[in-house]
Amino acid sequence: MKADVAIVIVTYNSEEHIAACLESVFAQRKSITQQVIVVDNDSRDGTVALIREKFPEVELVLPGANLGFAAGVNLGVKHADAEFVLLLNPDTEILDHAVDVVVGFARSHPGHGLYGGRTLRPDGSLEPSSCWGLPSLWSMTLFAFGLTTLAPRNRWLDPESLGSWQRDTVREVGVITGCFLLSPLEVWNRLGGLDERYFMYGEDADLAMRARAAGYRPVICPDARLIHEVGACSETPVHKTMLLYRGKASLVRTHWKGLSQVLGLFFLAAGTGLRAAISRLHSSPGRNDSAGRWQTLWQERQQWIGGYGTTGRNPV
Repeated sequence: MKADVAIVIVTYNSEEHIAACLESVFAQRKSITQQVIVVDNDSRDGTVALIREKFPEVELVLPGANLGFAAGVNLGVKHADAEFVLLLNPDTEILDHAVDVVVGFARSHPGHGLYGGRTLRPDGSLEPSSCWGLPSLWSMTLFAFGLTTLAPRNRWLDPESLGSWQRDTVREVGVITGCFLLSPLEVWNRLGGLDERYFMYGEDADLAMRARAAGYRPVICPDARLIHEVGACSETPVHKTMLLYRGKASLVRTHWKGLSQVLGLFFLAAGTGLRAAISRLHSSPGRNDSAGRWQTLWQERQQWIGGYGTTGRNPV
């Protein structure tokens, strides 16, 4: 019998978080039927053993390699037999029957295509990364001149952040991130799922841009709440930052043409160069901090400015 929702979780060395995530998924289910699918990207810790031991009801998919996020999600969705598919990060915990809530919201608000929720930090404060504004030439220009860093979360100077909005009202948005993203399976298949050229980062923005081009209007359901334990930026390894900017470059190359594409890539590179130059004045030699990452990002810009190739399975 078809489930109401197939929850797809992609894990990679997620032993520290996956138990709490899955416990919340099952404990917070109210009346909907769930199919829970975990795709493990060749974890080298105890993730797989933990799931097998504690959560035998989970459908565990083992591709035997690290496919990346987009390809891992698509593989999981191939196993889905449900009305909706929900992407969920392994470092999240469901609150207040959030899966029931967002499914109910989607059924009563058809036509949006993609649905998100309100993510919180473990201390209960807002974790704003459940959604963003669409990238634009204007937002790229502001990034190039450093204004997004000087005035973070300012609706005019950092428009992709969506300003000070607390994600506490129903609102159509540019991008819903893959940490908690619901879509009718029919819509997902119509859009073709995630673009597997993206190994990690940018695939959700690409999906949103394609959804909007197809006439859908991604929307946030504020009553669907969950905890998302996102690492601070200063703790992000250099290679992950490289993947992030490779994803940004891929978006520009995929969705912008002509002069807009040239300017977008120029602004992206110029913004990293500006931050690298400024950070060089304030960093100490040998420190592995955000300053060092900006400098590395600028020095190795040729590795990411071309975006992802024909396949996303080429991490830095």
